[in-house]
Amino acid sequence: MRLPLPQFNRSNRDENHIAEVIETTTTEILAQCLEPDDLSFPPMPPFGSWVKSQDEESGNQIYAVVYHATTMPIDSVHRARALGMSLADLREEQPQIFAMLKTEFRAAIIGFEQPKTNNSNGAVYQYLPPRPPQIHQAVYRCESDAIIRFSEEMDFLRTLLTINGAPIDSLTAAAIREVFQLRKADREWLVKAGRTLSILLKDDYDRLKYILSQIHI
Repeated sequence: MRLPLPQFNRSNRDENHIAEVIETTTTEILAQCLEPDDLSFPPMPPFGSWVKSQDEESGNQIYAVVYHATTMPIDSVHRARALGMSLADLREEQPQIFAMLKTEFRAAIIGFEQPKTNNSNGAVYQYLPPRPPQIHQAVYRCESDAIIRFSEEMDFLRTLLTINGAPIDSLTAAAIREVFQLRKADREWLVKAGRTLSILLKDDYDRLKYILSQIHI
C-alpha cells in the first residue's frame, strides 16, 4: 500500500496544487505530479492546459503551458508490462502497482506576473521571466481569472510559436481553445487571436490554416 508523505497529504494543500518542479530551465519546467491519497494515478494535466509556479527570489508568478505528460515506473530500469487486468482488478489484487508509478509533465514558460505592492497591482509580461521557478517549487493549476487576465494581450502567441521540442501548432491551438472556453466563447477575443496568428504566420498559410482548423467554435 502507498505510504503518503505528510507534505503530499491532500487535506494539507490547495486543491490546485498538483505538482512539484523537479527540473528547471530558462524556457520550461519539468514537474512531478503529487501522489493522490487513494489508489489512483496522479491527475495528469491536459495538453495545452495552463499552470503556474513561482520564482521565490523575485516573487514573480511564472505562467506555463503543458505540452508533454507521461506516466512511468519510478524504477527507470524496469518497464511496466501488460497484466491483462482492469484498473479495478489492479486496485483489488495488485495495489502496490500504483505506488510504483510516477506522472511527470513538461510545461513551456510563456510569461510572468510581478508581485503586487503598494505602488503596483502586479504587471503581466508575456515573455520569458528573468528566472524560472526553483527546484521543488509548487506547481498549481491556473485559476480561470488568472488566465483571462494574462491573455488580454496576444504576445503570448508569439512565445508559443517559438517553443522548441514541442508540437507547437497543436499546442498553440489547444492553448487558444482553453482561453476561449474560459472566456465563455468570447468571439471578439477569438477573432483577435486569429488576426494575431495571421500576422505572425503571414508567410506560412498552410501552417496558419492547420492551427485554425483545430480551434472549434
